[in-house]
Amino acid sequence: MPDEPKTLDPAVRPARTSAPAATTTPPGAAATAGDSPAPGPARRLTLGLVTVGLVLAALNLRPAITSLGALLEEVSSDLHMSGTVAGVLTSVPPLCFAVFGITAPRLARRFGPAAVVCAGMAAIFAGLLLRPFAGGTAGFLAASALALMGIAVSNVLMPVIVKRYFPDRIGSMTGLYSMALALGTSIAAAATVPMTDALGGDWRVGLGVWAAIAALAVLPWIPLVRDRDRTATTPAGPQAEATATSRAAARATVPPGAPGAAAAGTGAATAAAPRITRSRTAWALGVFFGLQATGAYITMGWMPQIFRDAGVPASTAGVLLAVTMVMGVPLAFVIPRLATRMKNQGPIVVALGLCGLTGYTGLFLAPSAGAWVWAVLLGISNCSFPLALTMIGMRSRTGAGVVRLSAFAQSVGYLISIPGPLLVGVLYQHSGGWGLPIVLMGGLMIPQMIVGTLAGRDRTVEDEC
Repeated sequence: MPDEPKTLDPAVRPARTSAPAATTTPPGAAATAGDSPAPGPARRLTLGLVTVGLVLAALNLRPAITSLGALLEEVSSDLHMSGTVAGVLTSVPPLCFAVFGITAPRLARRFGPAAVVCAGMAAIFAGLLLRPFAGGTAGFLAASALALMGIAVSNVLMPVIVKRYFPDRIGSMTGLYSMALALGTSIAAAATVPMTDALGGDWRVGLGVWAAIAALAVLPWIPLVRDRDRTATTPAGPQAEATATSRAAARATVPPGAPGAAAAGTGAATAAAPRITRSRTAWALGVFFGLQATGAYITMGWMPQIFRDAGVPASTAGVLLAVTMVMGVPLAFVIPRLATRMKNQGPIVVALGLCGLTGYTGLFLAPSAGAWVWAVLLGISNCSFPLALTMIGMRSRTGAGVVRLSAFAQSVGYLISIPGPLLVGVLYQHSGGWGLPIVLMGGLMIPQMIVGTLAGRDRTVEDEC
């Protein structure tokens, strides 16, 4: 396990025992016993930058994937990819997320989470700029991996940023971030093909355009780079004992998942962060994250091709994928807020899973005739992603616990999701149709509902470690 960080997370630093809780030190301030609260305008500016940064970052966390899905046939043909190789290409995102995402906590402790997210946005920009013009499949994959590396570390740190700067607004800020993510995903899916046609029909130009939006996402994080305070242990001494006692009392009066639970719980940074691998809830959350990611990346990578093979025009297939992704815009705001008001998120997990199961059944029986209905149902099902992010914030009481749980659940989850898109490509190539791949996709919804219900139980990883 990574070493414990050294300084208090300013968003969760306990108040001095001689002053009211409202005098806690804001993000970016030094952690000293004599700290006085920073001026209101400075704090508002910091939180404003973080909010803008979260939105712009989220807008750029999926276009690298969905823009490629819309043009996969053209890219595969031009680079002479077989169905299996194309399946490998669609498996690259979860592979990069698993490999690079696990490094995010260590990087965040060393440089600060804002600096790591800033570097992540820069990597996305560079990868998207280089990818279309790299020669051959190997160069294309290498540039894609660079962009996906930036996405991976940012993926892990988004819940950490939310919990750190907005500990009393986890549901609403996660919803805002998830809405922006869904919006960026859907815009890339819908606009890539028409934009490519308008720019002369070259898929390289159509993919490269998304680098400009990624460049904008770097800007709000630059002023936050020097904010390097990290989540840490409670300072020793009588004052620490008093604040620990007050935190314990606060946790006893605020039930997990209640609006004030995040603020009370995140202050309880402990001398030893939870050993995540001992927690059944962490494992359930990791598997749930992995199964929902499997469905999401299969959908983003292959759904346009499924519709195109069913006789749907390429531009319409891209719009159908956009419809699936855009469903996350309103629901990604509603579901996290609803989840934080429930002690057990299992009913939401089951409802989303049943939508996915119905959508895949329709895709199997009548892919073209009911295309719009299936796209909507699968879009609702894909909102398991913001639900998983919300549960990460709710299943730990401490800042250190959220960092570890986020890295663990996402890394385990993305490892689980790696074979899915590849297996779909292999089944499609060897069976000559989409029947078996769609049966596989629908079948995965059953275990997803089971482990998601387990992950949604009213408990925290600290209770099990």
